[in-house]
Amino acid sequence: MAADLSGISDAIGPIFAELNSAGGAILVAFVERPIGDRYRHGRPTHRVLKRAPDSSLGPTWAVERRAYQMSEVVDAYLVAGGRYHDFDFARLELLKLLAEHSALRVVVGSDYADTDAISACSFLVTYTCDLRPSEGQQGALAHFVQSGGRWLALHSTNVVFDVGSDGTVASSRVIDPFVRTVGSRFVDHPPIRRFRVERAESDHPLVFGLDAFETDDELYVNEYPDRAGLIPLLTAEFAGDVAGVLGPGLQPGTQLVSYLRPLGDGAVLFNSLGHCRGHYDMRPHVDYYPTVERCSWGLPVYQELLRRGIRWGLRAL
Repeated sequence: MAADLSGISDAIGPIFAELNSAGGAILVAFVERPIGDRYRHGRPTHRVLKRAPDSSLGPTWAVERRAYQMSEVVDAYLVAGGRYHDFDFARLELLKLLAEHSALRVVVGSDYADTDAISACSFLVTYTCDLRPSEGQQGALAHFVQSGGRWLALHSTNVVFDVGSDGTVASSRVIDPFVRTVGSRFVDHPPIRRFRVERAESDHPLVFGLDAFETDDELYVNEYPDRAGLIPLLTAEFAGDVAGVLGPGLQPGTQLVSYLRPLGDGAVLFNSLGHCRGHYDMRPHVDYYPTVERCSWGLPVYQELLRRGIRWGLRAL
């Protein structure tokens, strides 16, 4: 099946079409672009003229994006490291998605120590847990975003633990520059369970066309130092019916599963989904963890969210 673009007049401005095959359905979205920047910090100004349904991923899965050709190398930095997660799995999966863009060159690290290399890039991707940057590294990360960098912060990037004098582990209560840059501070999450994820801003290109979906994952309860400064993308409801893994007292309410955090000339895109753990990732507390956990990683919609996040980081969405 081919799309006939002959009937579209040049007078309405630049027209872009995306054809995507999913579940046997051909998806078409024709978009009229205004003169000037399409959006600032991810705020769209597009208008959908036509779209075709997709039978497998929802009635309006029609993703339109700016036609582009990467004629120059784009430098990115991937940080994957910390505790209690299968970082080998996450690192490999993210590198495979990043490798779909032939002009993208990726440096890989396990922490934020090489701030010079991070600053030399335009795109930062992180999948971490309990990886607390030093004061200098926090300043470098804030400067990276404020000066125009884009940061795709995944899952437990916003998780930092404090260990009490009695050996108990709790989420850090410190609202430091790192938290303000990322846009949220992890509080706790209930045990892995099934929950429904809803689209919060239907016309945003990062989530446009996505129907609500269910996943078995960790539902993060976060605090936000500047909630009004965030652009909600995906939400989920927590009923407050169970205790968190770190203790009781979680408050019910709407949780931001994904949001955009504009900051200066750049932005942070946060998505809390995507927990993963293997047999040996809870050491030294547990020598052999009995269950391999992959949660949302196997869902086509999560893979699509990651692909859109990468295109956003490349300024190609």
